[in-house]
Amino acid sequence: MVDMGAAAARGKQVSSRVSQAGAGWDCAQIGTFDALRPTRSSFSWLNPATLWRSRNEVLAQLFGDPSPQVRRRWVAAQRDRGVDEDFRIRLDLGEEFSFLVLGDTGEGDASQYAVVPGLLKLGADTAFAVIASDVIYPTGSGNEYGDKFFRPYKDYPAPIFAVPGNHDWYDGLGGFMRVFCDAHSLSAEQRGFRLSPDGLRGLLWKKPETIDEDALAQARKMRPNPGPALPGPYWVIDTGRLLLVGIDTGIKGTLDREQGDWLRRVSADPRPKILITGKPIYVNNAYHPCEIEGGGTVDDVVRDPAHNYVAAIGGDVHNYQRYPVRVDGRLIQYVVSGGGGAFMHATHTIPRVDVAGVHEDDFKCYPLRGDSLSFYSLLYSRRLRLPGLYVTPEEGLALMSRRIGNTPPRPTPGAPIGARVKWAARLLGGWPMPFRLPVGRVFHRYISELSDWDTPPFFKSFLHLSVTGDTVRLRCFAATGCLPQEEEPPLEDEVEIPL
Repeated sequence: MVDMGAAAARGKQVSSRVSQAGAGWDCAQIGTFDALRPTRSSFSWLNPATLWRSRNEVLAQLFGDPSPQVRRRWVAAQRDRGVDEDFRIRLDLGEEFSFLVLGDTGEGDASQYAVVPGLLKLGADTAFAVIASDVIYPTGSGNEYGDKFFRPYKDYPAPIFAVPGNHDWYDGLGGFMRVFCDAHSLSAEQRGFRLSPDGLRGLLWKKPETIDEDALAQARKMRPNPGPALPGPYWVIDTGRLLLVGIDTGIKGTLDREQGDWLRRVSADPRPKILITGKPIYVNNAYHPCEIEGGGTVDDVVRDPAHNYVAAIGGDVHNYQRYPVRVDGRLIQYVVSGGGGAFMHATHTIPRVDVAGVHEDDFKCYPLRGDSLSFYSLLYSRRLRLPGLYVTPEEGLALMSRRIGNTPPRPTPGAPIGARVKWAARLLGGWPMPFRLPVGRVFHRYISELSDWDTPPFFKSFLHLSVTGDTVRLRCFAATGCLPQEEEPPLEDEVEIPL
C-alpha cells in the first residue's frame, strides 16, 4: 500500500518549486526507465515520413474534417453490438478510491517510458487510469500499440481507459476502437472519406491501416487483465460516488450533434462529475469552450450548476496547467494534463494569467516558466551553436517572475539579470520584442515538435486523484527521467476539490 499523504509530503520537499535539483537539472544518474525501453531508437518529428503520415491534420483544416461523420458510424456500429445506451461503464468502487489521469502518451521513446516508474509506484493502489488524448503517435495506428501502450503499462494492474486525441483520428480511429472498444474495422463504405471536396482530400487523405491481428494478440498478452471494454469513443465511468465523462473532440476539437445530445443527457445526472476531454477548455491563458454542432458549447454544459461538474481535464498540450475558475459562486478546476509522454510544450510563452478572472498567483503550471525558458534556451544554443543564448534555470526563474509579475515559484538567488540574458529571453519569447525566434502559436504547433529530445530532464507529469468523503484531491506528480525523482516523485501541484 502506498501512503499518499506521506508520498505527497515527501514530493513537496523535492519538487521544482523547492530547488533546481527538483526540476531534474542536476541529473547525475539516469532513472531505471531506461532499462524498460524496448529499443534505443527515438521517435522524431524531424523524419519527413512522420510528418507525411500526419498529413490528415492539415487536410482536415483545409478541406474539412470527416471525423464527425465517421464517429457517428462507429457509434452506430457499437449500438448494433448492444452496448449500454448511454455508453456507461459501472465500477463498484465504494466510497473511497483513487485513479490516474495522463495525457498525450504514445511516442514510445524515452520521454514516455520516463513516466512509468513513478506512475507504477504511486498508482499501485489506484482503481483505474485514463489517458486523455493521443494514445499513439503519430497516427494512432493499431499496429503501434505494442511498444507504445501495452509494453510501457504492462505492470500497471488496473484497467486503462482513454479518450481519443487528434492523432488517434489520423487512422480513422481504427486502432483506438480495436484496442479499447474491442471493435472491428468499419467497411470502406462506412468510413465515408469521400466527402466534399472529393478530389484533393480523397487523393491525399491517409487511409486507415490494416491491423495485424496476430501481432496485436501477442501485444495484448502483456496486459492480460485489461478490464471492461469501452462502449465507444465517448463514455461515462460511473463509480457510484463520482461520474467521469469522457468526450471525443476529433481532429478539430468539436462535438457532433449526436454526441452533444448524449453529453447533455448524461450530464443531467445530479451527481458530481469530472470531464475528460481531448482538448482543454482553458489553456495558455485562452478560452476554448468547444463548440457543439447545432449550437452551444461543452463549457455551457460544464458550467450549468444543475450538472455539478467540479473539474474538466484535457490533454493535447504537452504540459500541466491549472485554472481555478469561479462560475456563479462555484469553483471549477480546469486542468491541462498533457505531460504523459510526448515532447514538452513551452510554458514560458504563457502571458500573465488573467483569463476568466483567474489571478496569476492562483494559476499553476509545470514546468515552471523559468525552467521552460532555460530548457529551450539550452536547446537553441546547442542547435544554433550560439552559447550566448543559454539562460540558466535560476536566471530564467528570476527573469520570468519579473516579466510576469508573480510570486517567484521557488527561491531565487537574487543576482542581477544582465543584458545578455535579457537579449536571449527576448529572442526566445520570454520577453516582448519586435523580433524573436519562432515561439507562440508557431512555436507550439511546429518548432517544439521539431525540437523533441531524448535525454533528461523531460518535465513529464501525471495526475493522481483520490476520492475521500466529500472531496477529490488532485495531485500533479512530475517525472524528470532522473533517478532521484523516480524514487521520490516530485509533487508539483495539489488541490482539494469539494464534491
